[in-house]
Amino acid sequence: MRVVSGIQTTGNLHLGNYLGAIKQWVALQDRLAAEGGESLYFLADLHALTGDITPADLANSTIEMAATLLAAGIDPAKSILFNQARVPAHSELAWILQGTARMGWLNRMTQWKDKAGKNREGASVGLFTYPVLQAADILAYQATHVPVGEDQKQHLELARDVAIKFNTDFGVELFPAPEPLISAAAPRIMSLRDGTAKMSKSDPSDQSRINLVDDDDVIATKLRKARTDPEPLPDSWAALEGRAEARNLVTIYAALADLPVQDVVDQFAGQGFGAFKPALADLAVAVLGPIRARLTELLGDRAAVAAELARGAARAQALAAPTLRSAQAAVGLQI
Repeated sequence: MRVVSGIQTTGNLHLGNYLGAIKQWVALQDRLAAEGGESLYFLADLHALTGDITPADLANSTIEMAATLLAAGIDPAKSILFNQARVPAHSELAWILQGTARMGWLNRMTQWKDKAGKNREGASVGLFTYPVLQAADILAYQATHVPVGEDQKQHLELARDVAIKFNTDFGVELFPAPEPLISAAAPRIMSLRDGTAKMSKSDPSDQSRINLVDDDDVIATKLRKARTDPEPLPDSWAALEGRAEARNLVTIYAALADLPVQDVVDQFAGQGFGAFKPALADLAVAVLGPIRARLTELLGDRAAVAAELARGAARAQALAAPTLRSAQAAVGLQI
């Protein structure tokens, strides 16, 4: 089993990133290391080029996000951690696969429609072909499984389509069709200001999210001011239906404490949010404080973080190179 996943280098990570993805990556890396599998996690700096960027910001955020992943538990002794741009096989294979992917497939991608909006003529070509590079990210390593959320399922389906069509067109059995890996433990964390919207670093209100770099007082203040309703917590999870903000805070508590949501409801049934929010704040500070402390330590030596990425990239390139050579040979590029 070989797992590949990436995250864009577009700024500070927040609680939703940690609970919804990174925490699952750490658990997965530990399990695969024990079972003899492999996990590769990368910072998608090439994908970041599809939007407006400031070069210095992109370089800084790549280091800072790498440090955050390391602080959160990604272990280079168990996983391969690298940034995409250091492994040329991603770009080279993406170009080859653009001959396999079809315009119709890309036109149907909902992320393209959402991000381009009405200004499709003004959007970058990279934004349109983004899913082909994403397919190359996965197929270069012959990944068997890819951790995905609901918003990435369509991109994985495209990667599977590309793999199958390439194999069929060129009469090879080069690319396995990667399977989605959906963790039942991965919660969908919503905004602290709107329980119907996903927690996001693009939200203009910093009060909508808990950043992994927030200090203890800021975390406690944001949770104290988080939107709720006046009703106490019920004695069943099902009874929270229709109470989006309340469900979100219970979900966050359960994910931080590694408890089923019903256990949290049982613990706080009948209590109002005046009692629940301080308990949640204490838990969040206890879990996130050590991550922030380790992150601060790592950012004190950015050259060491960059060196770790370089070591990971060398390992990743060694894994991807045979696949790239086979793809080149399949299409006639190696004489």
